[in-house]
This record gives sequence, structure tokens and C-alpha cells, in this order.
Amino acid sequence: MLRLEDAGAGVAEGADPAFLVDVLAGLAQERKAIPARWFYDRRGSELFEDITRLPEYYPTRVETALLSERCEEVGRIVGAGRAVVEFGSGSSLKTPRLLSCVSAAAYVPIDISGDFLRDSAAGLAEKFPGLAVLPVEANFMQPVTLPLAVKTLPKLGFFPGSTIGNLVPRSGVNLLRDMIATLGIGSTLLIGMDRVKDPDVLIRAYDDAAGVTAAFNLNLLHRINRELGADIPVEGFSHRAVWNETWSRIEMHLVANRALSFTIAGRSFALAAGETIHTENSHKYSPRSARQLLAAGGWTPLREWSDADGMFSLILAEARPEPSAP
Repeated sequence: MLRLEDAGAGVAEGADPAFLVDVLAGLAQERKAIPARWFYDRRGSELFEDITRLPEYYPTRVETALLSERCEEVGRIVGAGRAVVEFGSGSSLKTPRLLSCVSAAAYVPIDISGDFLRDSAAGLAEKFPGLAVLPVEANFMQPVTLPLAVKTLPKLGFFPGSTIGNLVPRSGVNLLRDMIATLGIGSTLLIGMDRVKDPDVLIRAYDDAAGVTAAFNLNLLHRINRELGADIPVEGFSHRAVWNETWSRIEMHLVANRALSFTIAGRSFALAAGETIHTENSHKYSPRSARQLLAAGGWTPLREWSDADGMFSLILAEARPEPSAP
């Protein structure tokens, strides 16, 4: 891996080496792209929470209502005494309802944004004074070592927000398998998955009238400038959301409004007018494709719930031992 001391002038002390590697490699490609996980510095996390409250952004609103409606049923199925492990917990807005319904023995939020994670974990600890709240700052895109205090407890993974949709199917399958490595065989997973729907509805959800999603996307460039010694002209870029029918996904891009050149950690880059940096995917699933993705990742669906309009799904699945080939 590239060492920060070899990266060039201006890289901030404490910058994540993996961030630098991903940005330099992604912008060196012919089709430029930066992994979406780097959106979530503190400002990015705050902006995403603002997005979840926008009128156009239906997923949080619909999923929260669905969770409230079905939470007691989830609790009956999984039983009491589980450690709830939330992957990419963010502000944990949906978590209190779930913790109440499943009579959790412990809560382990996992997030890459450490400051935001600790703030939200402290808030939950206040709401649930008798509950062990054990935050883990980590990249949940790989197996995570959980605190020893929950090692022997049965576990319920919680992965709301259709975050699985940010991953191409191969990476989604890998993540689901890594979740089994983290939680163990016999664990359950409650996962939110966004449904396929009218592309106009989807584009409005990812390109809101107030420009909050645009600010969220552009904040990635501000972060690169601040942490990686870059001089990207952020005002030279615009946010774009497009529907890709072939891959059943919304794509977010940063579009160069004019020919641009800049440096990152002493390395030079250039974009032609109209060229884009691909920053995020949000795949949408039919009920069948959702079940297929889970099965490929080693999870057996137990129950599935959707709202009356079929906008969003909650799926409860179980990690079972790999069956022998027939």
C-alpha cells in the first residue's frame, strides 16, 4: 500500500492511506470512479442525515414506517436476548424501535465515521440505560471482530437503508458472506432493500430540488482537498443522477462543467468538459432478485415485508450451514 510519507506534499496528518489509494487509483482509470464509502466524513454523514428527511427521498420514510409496523413480528421470530449488530449505523435513527422490539441484550453499531459513530452511540446509551452499547469503528465491508462481551450471544444483524444497493452484485454477495463471518452461522439478518420503480421517482430522490444530495456528492471533493493535499476546483463540478436500466440502478456522478486540471498529493489529473467521476450506485431489486442476492451470499430468507405501494422491502434472513451439493 502507498505510504502517506511517500504520497507527496499536503496530505493531512492522520489521513487514511486507503482513502488516498482509492482516489489515486480511481482517477487514473479511463472511466473515473471513487468508492462511495468515502462520502462519510463527519460533514458527509451529516448531509446524508439531511437527505433522509427530504420529501423526495422516500426510502427512509417508507422503511421506518414498515419497521414500526412489523417490528413486533420481527421480535417474536428472532426471540429475546440477541446482540443487535448494525452495519453502517450512521445516526442509528431506526435502531431504537428495533432494540425495543427484540429485547436486545447488547447493541454493537459499526461505522467507518468514528466521531459520528460515538455521538450516536452515546445518544442510544442514554435512551437505553440498561443496554450494553459497544460501538466499533471499522470498515464493515470486510469481516469485523466484535467485542468479547457479545461473543457468546446470538446475533441479529441490522442493515437498513438499502445500503446493499450501493454495491455491484458481486460485491454485495461478498459483503453478505463477510457478514456471516462477523455474526456466525445461526445468526439472523434484517435487511432493507429498495424496490424497482418509476425512474422519475428514483431520479427525484437522488437529485432533490433543495440541492442537498448535490452538496453531499460535492462534499467528497472538499474532503479530498482537505485530507489529501488536493487543489480540485469544486465549483467546476456539478452533481448528476441517472437511471441505468441495464444494471437496474441509479448512478451518481460528478460532472466536469469545463476542462479541468488539478493535483492530488502531488499527482496531476485532468478531465475534459462533460467527463464524469462515478461516485455511487444504488441498485434496486425485485422480490425475486432480492432473494437471489441473499441466497448467493449465504442467507436464507425467512420472511419478507413490503409497504402497500411496493416501494421498499424488509427481509429477515438466517445464516445456515452451506448445504452439500446434490
